[in-house]
Amino acid sequence: MIGGKKKCIGLIFGGNSNEHEVSISSAKTVYQAFNSEINKERFTVKAFYINKYGDWLDSDSSEKILIGEIENNKTIKQEIFNQEKFNFLDGIEFQNVDVWFPLLHGFNGEDGSIHGLLRFTKKPLVGCGIIGSALGMDKILMKTIFSNLKLPQVNYLVFRNEDLNDKEVKQKLINQILKKLNFPLFVKPSNSGSSLGISKVKNKSEILQALNKAWEIDPRILVEEGLDVREIECGIIGKSKLLTSEIGEVTYESDWYDYDSKYNLNNKITIPAEIDSKTAKHIKEIAIQSCRALNIFGFARVDFFLEKSSNKILLNEINTIPGFTKNSMFPMLWKASGLNIEQLVAKLVETSLDL
Repeated sequence: MIGGKKKCIGLIFGGNSNEHEVSISSAKTVYQAFNSEINKERFTVKAFYINKYGDWLDSDSSEKILIGEIENNKTIKQEIFNQEKFNFLDGIEFQNVDVWFPLLHGFNGEDGSIHGLLRFTKKPLVGCGIIGSALGMDKILMKTIFSNLKLPQVNYLVFRNEDLNDKEVKQKLINQILKKLNFPLFVKPSNSGSSLGISKVKNKSEILQALNKAWEIDPRILVEEGLDVREIECGIIGKSKLLTSEIGEVTYESDWYDYDSKYNLNNKITIPAEIDSKTAKHIKEIAIQSCRALNIFGFARVDFFLEKSSNKILLNEINTIPGFTKNSMFPMLWKASGLNIEQLVAKLVETSLDL
């Protein structure tokens, strides 16, 4: 037993985010892992569900969502099962929580917001802190830091808070893209996840629609060159020392790795990836270097491109709260590395306590 007694895990999920449903799926997997035969003598779980309106539910109602007794889409604004609206610090009983486990993907979670709030409880949490979370969520800041460290990336352009309602501004952006980047392109909101708001652009006529789609989510936009690549991923666990998982590869049927393909059962997952040992070692080194650069620790998934023509390694991004669904790469990477899901969640708690 960790620390000689059961640890109460405060599992936070849902959230006012475009990745709300993914968060619930992740939380169900983690909840089941903590309640497994191997873990139930070591841990108890206290669930905290945040609905799509940002309202916190009490732990009993939250647990019912995890076990399927209540559908999350039945929760409505300010009318949560005929209860008064909760305020986190006033209405949510969190004093007996020993370790927080936030599984809020996207806005108000993965961006460091929840980490800042939980700091006031003076309890440890699974994952990294405010700075690492914010930098890992913000694609523009992340890539800027990687560029300064000369880490290999695809060519890209950044547009910050441009007014896409202005025709002259739109034309200026299009001209910059055509001048500096080659097709195909990927147009992305700086802050989003699960490929939401991202478009693949194959010609000039598609640029404006892609910019508008990204702009609806975030006025800061990233445009990248699309190369013929393999999708390579590596898991990270640790605090004072970072450990890397086996390297994995995702092969998908769609044109690119969009939201639907990320949660498609037909994707082919290869772990370990079919790459030579030198390339695997280099990927792991860059994974650790990139996490250290952004002050990311606890757990994360580092995503890479491997250019097919040159075998060149290109760092894509870091996910500081990767998915824990049954189709998610992060738990699969660690299972292939010797940690099943039950061992993995226990390891993450131990890491948060730096044991």
